[in-house]
Amino acid sequence: MKASNRSANSPRRNAAPTVKHVVAGVLVKNGDILICQEEELGIDAQVGEEVARIRHRYKTGNSVELRFYLVRRYRGEIENRIFREVRWSPRAELPTYDFLEADLPLVKDLAEGKIT
Repeated sequence: MKASNRSANSPRRNAAPTVKHVVAGVLVKNGDILICQEEELGIDAQVGEEVARIRHRYKTGNSVELRFYLVRRYRGEIENRIFREVRWSPRAELPTYDFLEADLPLVKDLAEGKIT
C-alpha cells in the first residue's frame, strides 16, 4: 500500500462542486400564484407534475438545483407560520416582487403564462 501525503482532513483536489437540492410547490388558485418562501404552510398538498428544474450557480461558487411542482389542490387553510407576508398574486404582477436570482426564470415563465 502506498502512503499519501494528504491528511484525512485536507480538502480533496478536483472534488466535484456541491449542489444544494431544493423542492418547492407552485400553488395556483383561480389563476393566481401564492408568493412566500419555500417553507411549510400547514396544508396537505396534492403534488402534481414537475413544471421546472433550474440549476443556478451563484457568484460565490455555490450551486442550487430547484425543482418546482405544480399544486392545484390541497386540504386545509394556508397558515402564515414564519413569513413576513403570504399573498396570492396575479401572474402578470410576479416580476414586480423581489425573488431570489435562481427563481427568476420560473417567475418569468409563470408571468408569461408558459406554465399553467
